[in-house]
Amino acid sequence: MAARRVLVVGLGSMGMSHALACARIDGFEVAGVCERGIATRDLPDELRGAARFSDFHEALAALAPEVVSVNTLPDTHAEFAIAAMEAGAHVFVEKPVADSAVNARRVVETAVRTGRKLVIGYILRHHPSWIRFIELARTLGTPLVFRMNLNQQSTGDAWQAHKRLMRSFPPIVDCGVHYVDVMCQMTDARPVRVHALGARLSDEVGRDNYGMLQVAFDDGSIGWYEAGWGPMMSETAFFVKDVIGPRGSVSIVMAESAGDVRSDDIGAHTRTSRILLHHADPGRADELFDMSDEPDHDALCEREQRFLLRAIEEDLDLSRHMQDAIASLDIVLAAARSIDKREVIEL
Repeated sequence: MAARRVLVVGLGSMGMSHALACARIDGFEVAGVCERGIATRDLPDELRGAARFSDFHEALAALAPEVVSVNTLPDTHAEFAIAAMEAGAHVFVEKPVADSAVNARRVVETAVRTGRKLVIGYILRHHPSWIRFIELARTLGTPLVFRMNLNQQSTGDAWQAHKRLMRSFPPIVDCGVHYVDVMCQMTDARPVRVHALGARLSDEVGRDNYGMLQVAFDDGSIGWYEAGWGPMMSETAFFVKDVIGPRGSVSIVMAESAGDVRSDDIGAHTRTSRILLHHADPGRADELFDMSDEPDHDALCEREQRFLLRAIEEDLDLSRHMQDAIASLDIVLAAARSIDKREVIEL
């Protein structure tokens, strides 16, 4: 079977990782790349044979690709994903799937109506260590307590990238969808209530660059998530991934105290190092799982693209995948509303 022709739109850090991942997969051919500054972009050898476009809709019409990979800022995700599926292409779109709950549902409805495959970039769903983390959490009983955060002390180019992202969403939304999605995989309960607080710690941005949310589930489970971006953020306890239940707790153990992990290292955002399982039963010793051989960030991007290819070739049912993406987005958008309205949001 001939390789499926892929158009990659958006060549930032994530877009470039996905483009190179597609180039490594036998079933894909990167036929075109698109970004506003493509005229001056120096592409790696693997992408130099691809057609170059500065306008997405022009690229879509000219190439008629079978697959479109959308890695732009969140405010264009829905528009580009819908246009691609209406044109007959299967779609990979980075998280969050859209800039609003209404648009997220429009994207999913388009995928269902057109019969196109839609994969959303929840990279942790393809990470063996995070899959194991979720499996262990589900052995702890009910209710569960989720404690998670990801703060990034960004400076220079990383701070400029974060300021661009904040034109669409605060970090509690942009990063939060990942970890709220993890919470939802650990419990089958329905989220019922969200409360959040935010703070604007820089005059360089027009919105809160720090936020914390609390979410309650109908089985009594509760979750806390915190996210902040910027040069003022602390490197202390910037990466907390901890779940507690009646039977014990499970935690991702990072070696940040040794100084070998920094919050602005994108590879560290998926790294687990070790998983510690603590048993409430004093007769059972704690268990430590070594995850040192886990895939790196680029390998995880390749797993996402291979999942899309498999979904296309095997006609996988992605209904749950798409509905989960809407559910996690609903929660973090409710958190943003809670901050703006200064009230608890009932879901």
